[in-house]
Amino acid sequence: QVHLAESGGGSVQAGGSLRLSCVASGGTGSSYCWGWWRQAPGKNIEWVASINRDGSTDYADSVKGRFTFSHDAPKNTLYLQMNSLKPEDTARYSCAAILQSLSCPNCAGGRCYSDEYLNWGQGTQVTVSS
Repeated sequence: QVHLAESGGGSVQAGGSLRLSCVASGGTGSSYCWGWWRQAPGKNIEWVASINRDGSTDYADSVKGRFTFSHDAPKNTLYLQMNSLKPEDTARYSCAAILQSLSCPNCAGGRCYSDEYLNWGQGTQVTVSS
């Protein structure tokens, strides 16, 4: 099983940027599909972005054009570059993974569920002030 550890969260003003990192360790000899999710206080967990089996990326409409999800395979690290941050982006952000040999979620259009990912990090808090 892969272990995921996020970092890079913090507090920024609206319009600012942050880059979240997620280091994967253990089980990295296998191929995974990856995702970023977020959860704001009192709200349901929300899909943010995913890297699919073919390496393509999908984004929630709320972050499209502002966030970029990338994977540095040699470093076993995922990145979520977040630009033009808004107060509504405030949430705890978590990276997630599932073995490609199982089933990769199809999150395009937000049509996936968090329980389709089996491995999760502890998350990192992002707070955007107006």
